[in-house]
Amino acid sequence: MRALLSVSDKTGIVEFAKGLEAQGWEIVSTGGTHHALSEAGITVIEIDEVTQFPECFEGRVKTLNPYVHGGILYKRGDAAHVEQARELNITGIDLVCVNLYPFKETIERTDDFAEIIENIDIGGPTMVRSAAKNFQDVLIVTDAGDYNAVLQVLQTEADDETFRRDLMIKAYEHTAAYDSMIANYMNRRFNGGFGAQHFIAGRKVFDTRYGENPHQAGALYEFDSFFTDHFRQLKGEASFNNLTDVNGALKIAAGFGDAPAVCIVKHGNPCGFAIKEDLLSSYTEALKSDPVSAFGGVVAVNGIVTKPLAEKMNEIFLEVIIAADFEAEAMEVFASKKRIKLFAQGGERLILARDAIDFKHIDGGFVLQDADSVEKTETAQAEQKSSAMANTQQHKDLEIAWRVAALTKSNCVVYVKDAVMVAVGMGMTSRVDAAQCALKKAREMGLDVTGAAMASEAFFPFRDSIDAAAEAGVKAVIEPGGSIRDDEVIAAADEHGIALYFTGKRHFLH
Repeated sequence: MRALLSVSDKTGIVEFAKGLEAQGWEIVSTGGTHHALSEAGITVIEIDEVTQFPECFEGRVKTLNPYVHGGILYKRGDAAHVEQARELNITGIDLVCVNLYPFKETIERTDDFAEIIENIDIGGPTMVRSAAKNFQDVLIVTDAGDYNAVLQVLQTEADDETFRRDLMIKAYEHTAAYDSMIANYMNRRFNGGFGAQHFIAGRKVFDTRYGENPHQAGALYEFDSFFTDHFRQLKGEASFNNLTDVNGALKIAAGFGDAPAVCIVKHGNPCGFAIKEDLLSSYTEALKSDPVSAFGGVVAVNGIVTKPLAEKMNEIFLEVIIAADFEAEAMEVFASKKRIKLFAQGGERLILARDAIDFKHIDGGFVLQDADSVEKTETAQAEQKSSAMANTQQHKDLEIAWRVAALTKSNCVVYVKDAVMVAVGMGMTSRVDAAQCALKKAREMGLDVTGAAMASEAFFPFRDSIDAAAEAGVKAVIEPGGSIRDDEVIAAADEHGIALYFTGKRHFLH
């Protein structure tokens, strides 16, 4: 039996080769892999002994040869194939272990196009695809994590068709993701990111129990290794809906740097938010915004959950808590709660992947866009349009309201007072309805909006929302501006003595 080993990532390759050698396999290798195996004392045949042709063109051509691909592709169960292999003096290659040139690492490290081009693998994907096509006769190994399993099944002769098929599928996933990454990079570099084709490639992290509803299947996929590195299920299993709610809560809570922010989300939208002197105070204040909606909600904690915070959270039913981490004493508090789910990222503060792209499925396809982000400069450099000027606390409240509004379903209006969200109206077909709905809810909760700051993620088309805000006692407003009736809105703010600021940037979230 002959194995061909040619890997860029050499993690575990020496041990794998030793395991094959111990089972009587003959090993063929190339370049750096050949050197590493030889240095480890493994008997290994250099590739040009097989190809009867030297590596050439600075290593661009090594394995593109009929003695390699014929050895991989001929069908062992086909008498004509076997006879032709004998006539051509082609020796079978029964296992191919390949992983590809580090294209991703290269584009992250350099912008040098010549170097990037040289790190596009040609022979590797060709061997992978050849071996995968002939998977019934050839084992194709592309993942170092499979080395031990492959050695085990070879030892026990358990390499049945199911095992080989699973490796084949993984191999085509490997080459497809690789080619997708190259195509997407080239389109970003030369076509503004929107080429004739765009590829969404993700690695499965785990299956969810079901999708949004029990009759739908679902799973979590990740770009790079974000969830593998930063998502631990400490208690309970994450559902499809949990993950989308966690995403909404995380984006808000993690958006304020090291601030002790707490965000409560229900069905993807915030129903509570606060930044106070500590996480316990922040949660206590955030809960006041809408404790009814918070029941069964998702909470994101921008820090470590302590025992006192856990005890406070334990007073109502929360479905999910996502935090940077949990103290052991806090975990004990939640131990008796069967339904609560606890997830941690690890570390001191929550972090975001900050993906460069965003996309949404529509029937028949998807729409793709640059990912939206809220920059601190948007509020710091917002243009004062009114005679009245916001004070220091109002500026802080405007910044919070603006960031929360940008991450709340449109049309939305967010009211913040003393760094606490006191009212929110979201997902309305009318912006004035959003403003009035938020105020109505605040009254029902017994919350005083007097002196609050208000944010709208898009411009106010009429002055009616400003009039409603003034009646409620709002003292500062931030919005993008850009309406043909901006002058009327500014005039309304001046009539009511409201500090009005335009950011010049809209944040629709549909």
